[in-house]
Amino acid sequence: MASAPLITFTDRGIYCPRADVYVDPWKPVARALITHGHADHARAGHGHYMCTASAAPIMLHRLGEITLQTVQYGDVICINGVDISFHPAGHVVGSAQIRLAHKGEVWVISGDYKIENDGISEPFEPIRCTHFITECTFGLPIFKWQPQAVIAAEINTWWARNQAAGKTSMIGAYSLGKAQRILSMLDVSIGRVLTHGAIEVSNGILRKQSVTLPDTIQVTPDVDPKAYAGAMVLAPPAALGSKWARSFGASSSGFASGWMRLRGVRRRRALDQGFVISDHADWNGLCDAIKLTGAENIYVTHGYTDIFARHLRGIGYNAAIVETDFQGEAAQSEESEAI
Repeated sequence: MASAPLITFTDRGIYCPRADVYVDPWKPVARALITHGHADHARAGHGHYMCTASAAPIMLHRLGEITLQTVQYGDVICINGVDISFHPAGHVVGSAQIRLAHKGEVWVISGDYKIENDGISEPFEPIRCTHFITECTFGLPIFKWQPQAVIAAEINTWWARNQAAGKTSMIGAYSLGKAQRILSMLDVSIGRVLTHGAIEVSNGILRKQSVTLPDTIQVTPDVDPKAYAGAMVLAPPAALGSKWARSFGASSSGFASGWMRLRGVRRRRALDQGFVISDHADWNGLCDAIKLTGAENIYVTHGYTDIFARHLRGIGYNAAIVETDFQGEAAQSEESEAI
């Protein structure tokens, strides 16, 4: 008789029956392993949480008083014979792929990930396995990212041009991850950098973890926005076009997202500039990550699942689509307000 699989897919989330743990469950469970702190992966209501030590501060800020166990990358926790370990995913600070192994059967649940080292997050590490669960938020060949240095040059050139025209530059970026990545890319010799309160909360938490970020000025009721003409302003996407944003006077607005790769998205958002940059893997990153795992069995979640799974089957993988409640970059504009 064949033994039961190590991992099953349930209406509460990805489940390991032998260890009685769920990975990023979307309904309340007794024991949850959490890949990272974004709201579609780290939800309230679980009895016991486990995450990396560097993800914990954001988790505690967002979820309040929870029972939380932290682990270091690479440490192995054995639960009823299942070896569990967390490995860098490169998505945001503290993000992890979770490896579960028992008697030669090895699964890796990747959560959200990107291949390029952004200089802030712990760099992605490929983990060998027999079964790999992967996102495909940007699982179309059209989604191919330029190197971060190229995007940084685009942003700084745009900022300097706006400043010369007497305009404030305003970029919409998700409060956890993208905002800090953009901040680290700025040439602060151009001018001052102001932040929306939602972004500054994340900045403060990460600075306490010794993440190096340039100095910023939080926009509070005591700050006169018009006194900072020519500055760079980082704000959650939902703040663009708001009364808060209009208080800066003459400005130019941009949005940093992988979705800027699609024609029409910038126009629909009434933006002056779109910067194609994402904390999720692009098409090549997804394909490379899968190849590096050595896995034959691939389970595709949130994104262009039909197209990506069909591609994988066409090149010899045993690929299946798994329905989950993860939403990737599409959900984070709302998530950023809450963090």
